[in-house]
Amino acid sequence: MSQGDERGYGDERGSRTKDPYSTIGGTRQTRTRLPGDDNDGYGRRPTRSSRSLVMVVGVVVLLLAAIAFANLGGGEDGGKAPGGTDGKKSSAAGAGPTAATGVKPVPGKNGTIASGFAHDEQGAQSAAANYGVALGSAEMFDKTRRREIAAVVYAPDVAAARQDALDGVYSGKEFLARIGLNPDGSTPAGLTFISRVSPFGAKVEKFGGDTASVAVWYSALFGLAGEGSQNPVSESWYTTTYELKWVNGDWKVTDFTQEDGPTPVGRDQVASPAEEMADAVEQFGGFTYAR
Repeated sequence: MSQGDERGYGDERGSRTKDPYSTIGGTRQTRTRLPGDDNDGYGRRPTRSSRSLVMVVGVVVLLLAAIAFANLGGGEDGGKAPGGTDGKKSSAAGAGPTAATGVKPVPGKNGTIASGFAHDEQGAQSAAANYGVALGSAEMFDKTRRREIAAVVYAPDVAAARQDALDGVYSGKEFLARIGLNPDGSTPAGLTFISRVSPFGAKVEKFGGDTASVAVWYSALFGLAGEGSQNPVSESWYTTTYELKWVNGDWKVTDFTQEDGPTPVGRDQVASPAEEMADAVEQFGGFTYAR
């Protein structure tokens, strides 16, 4: 679900999304060239002498030894980020522009939400991605969990000011009926309610030491899976920009805005049956994100 005005509190939280059912953070590649015929430039090579073979084997052994030695520094106590930093702040993505960046995930948790983010740009990105996952979860439709999430994610004064508004929106009968839930917020029998956010990336728009503006690009699944569902699970893409403030030793949300996309071109894959979708969400646990 969106964190924006389609829930009825857009004026307070600054959402710009137009989708009524929207929701709220690389790898290196190896090319393999297959041999063709003798005329395509990749034909059979002449037979190597025994001396050449020995040299090749020696080079391979040296490479394997070098790789093993390099991996010795990547253990639990290495303290180095994949991008070659000292763990305080991530740099560019090393040698590959799509390589993963950042330090290891934060060790702390506040309930089920990661906490204890670094007081730097990377920590702000990590906080924004983690908070987006929590705010886009189905747990926001449970009153107790919603209040717990709000207390962790938002700055104390913001959480206190918006608690009643959040309760009013999530318990609104018209809103619940529109998304297919029962008047008390429960899921109709035989159906599975799905609300899940998966961040694909984050970037710092502004950073001022104790304040930060971080954009998180993500996809979202939302809807009801099961026989007879009038709101089947659909995918959507958004970018939410979070305004963060350093409060009591951690990053907290003070405001945010939301926009559609960037949205990739859909593949010609056949949609899964409702039962398969419901089973997948039950069997595959969601992630927290710490860059």
